[in-house]
Amino acid sequence: MQSIDDKLIANIHGRGRGCVFSSADFTSLGDSKTIKKALDRIVKIGNINRISNSIYWYPKVDKQSKSGVIRPSYYDIAKAIARHKNLKIAPSGDQALYILGLSDQVPESFVYFTDGITKSFPIKGGKEIFFSHIEPRKIAFSNETAMLITFALNEIGADNVTAEQEKTIVALLQNVKKKSVLADSLLMPDWIRCIVEGAYKE
Repeated sequence: MQSIDDKLIANIHGRGRGCVFSSADFTSLGDSKTIKKALDRIVKIGNINRISNSIYWYPKVDKQSKSGVIRPSYYDIAKAIARHKNLKIAPSGDQALYILGLSDQVPESFVYFTDGITKSFPIKGGKEIFFSHIEPRKIAFSNETAMLITFALNEIGADNVTAEQEKTIVALLQNVKKKSVLADSLLMPDWIRCIVEGAYKE
């Protein structure tokens, strides 16, 4: 019979290297206290790293980098925190621009809007992720791509979207079902909805 540690390791390995997760992602395997203790043991043997309180990472190896691993994105970390806290989040505009590749400017801070309370979360390495409260209806998207595009374009502004950025959006949407994206159309300003609908006509 597998121990809780073995079950957790098998589950983590099944998610693949690079995955970010919280203790709350394994509730089907046991109670929270048991899971946290088991994850602490797995951290000690070096299979996974702790990023923040109850947030962990299964390192992805990269022999070309100085550290030998590819660090997880702050968005993946933020999503793991949100799952752990049972919150909904959306990246701030500059975060969304960078995530989608609409800007190569690395954000100086890591801000995410949330339907929960405003709070900061310290991350290993001296950084922190900041959750800022917003009206829940403003982040009530069901499709992640629709949400990212909306926040990214809002950051740019209606009169500042370049042809190259629209081209990138068209390419992004080709891999996402139109019906799923347009289900969130009422959450988009009219001008963003026009860009999104136009992308499917390209």
